[in-house]
Order: sequence, then C-alpha cells, then structure tokens
Amino acid sequence: MKWDLGRRGGVEDRRGLSGGAIAGGGGIGVIVIALIGYFLGVDPQQLAQIVNQAQGPAQQQAGVEGTPTDEEGAFADVVHTSANDVWAQIFQQTGRSYRPSTVVLYTEGTSTGCGYGQAAMGPFYCPADERVYLDLNFFQTLDTQMGAGGDFAKAYVIGHEVGHHVQNVLGLSQRVQNAQGRLSEAEGNKLSVKLELQADCYAGIWARQSNDQLNWLESGDLDEALRAASAVGDDTLQKRSTGSVVPDSFTHGSSAERMQWFKTGYNSGNPDACDTFG
Repeated sequence: MKWDLGRRGGVEDRRGLSGGAIAGGGGIGVIVIALIGYFLGVDPQQLAQIVNQAQGPAQQQAGVEGTPTDEEGAFADVVHTSANDVWAQIFQQTGRSYRPSTVVLYTEGTSTGCGYGQAAMGPFYCPADERVYLDLNFFQTLDTQMGAGGDFAKAYVIGHEVGHHVQNVLGLSQRVQNAQGRLSEAEGNKLSVKLELQADCYAGIWARQSNDQLNWLESGDLDEALRAASAVGDDTLQKRSTGSVVPDSFTHGSSAERMQWFKTGYNSGNPDACDTFG
C-alpha cells in the first residue's frame, strides 16, 4: 500500500501518557477479562464498562493534537483521514452532513467516553465521544499471533472502526441498541453480527473509493485485508481461545461472513450494497 500518497489530518496522541487506572487496581485479572471478552467477540463498550467497574474511575486524559512523526503513527493518521474523507464525500453526494471521527493513539489503557479502555480489548470505536481508539501494538499481535500481517491488514481494521462511526452518524447503532433491549441475548447477538458485518462492508467501500482516488493499493493488499477479516471472525477467535465454536454467541460474524461482506463493499463501492439487515 502506497500510503504516503494520502494526506495527514492529525490525531490525538496519548502514547506515553500514564495509564492511570491500570496501576490503580485490578491488575492481571482485569486484563484477562478483557482478553477473554475480546477473543469471544464481546462488545468493546461492555468490556470498557467491566474494566471501569473493576478498577474504579480513571483520570481524564488529554492527548497532544497534531501529526505524529513516527511511521506507525503517520500510517494510522493517513488511513483514518482517508476514511473520513471518503465518507464525507459519500454523505455530500446524498445531501447529508458528515461529522468526522477522531483517532486516539494510546498505550496500554486510556479513559474514553464509554468507560476505561485497555489495549487487550483491541481497537474499538466509542460512539459517546466519536473516537476510534488504537493501541498500535495490536497490529503486532495481528501479525505474529493471528497470521494477518501487512499494511493493508492494519488499514482494514481502521476502516472497520470508522465504519462504526458512520453507523453512529446515521443513527443505526442506536437503533440496534434500542432493539436489543427488547430481545433475547441470542437474538440481540444476531443484530450485533449484522452491525459488525455492515462495518466490514463499509471498510470495503472505503478501500475501493480511496483506491479509485489515489491508486495506492498494491499487489497482495486486498489479500492482506481478507486475511485480517478472517482472523477476527468469531469462529476463528473462539476456536483459538476455547477450542470450540458457539454460533449463538457470535457478535461479529464468522470468518467467511466477514470476508464476504468486505468483498461486497469493495466490489460495489456503493453503501446501498451493505444492507446486512435486509
């Protein structure tokens, strides 16, 4: 991926700041809770609340606004900015207003509008403060432990989280949350899967439209994204974590579904093709 062709928009950089509540209590037990939850596909907002309750209130943190000088930070900045630019253009074409998300880079743990977030939870989006939270060490885990390395694997993850922001701006996330309050856990999980698969499809749309604009994809890039989508499928994660697969507990979709919907978004380039609820 020739990512240096993209523009920089800036990030909120909290790397190197104190983790605050990490040292305040909970210790390894809380990290284990987060890891188990992440690999079983639990909603990051729920995990953040668990961690928050276990460790107590965290001090508010304010990052440095600007453009990172290191390569990893610059990469996250460029990809996140590109995703916002693509969606702003799509919204404009349909006569709607788009609010760009903010990306927060942090190390180990940080306070969020959804509770206390930890790196063990993986990258996540918080609708309460409209921020994408990234501990960049996750990408090393994605590569070395989950077999999904490469720059476009990382780009897919960021594009997926910005996809959740798009859902939030459109009001889809709130509608799903409201509906889940009236459903059984199994039926509510099905709605979570549809939401996640739509975010995968939106990531595919970003990949297609950004490449149409910048021609920055290289041979093998799409394969990297598909490997990442497969690596974070519920069935793959559950088998890795527990040795068994429980479809009724899926909250993000199977590896095959996640790859399918990313390809649907990429091949169509059209948000109308991403109706996972239809």
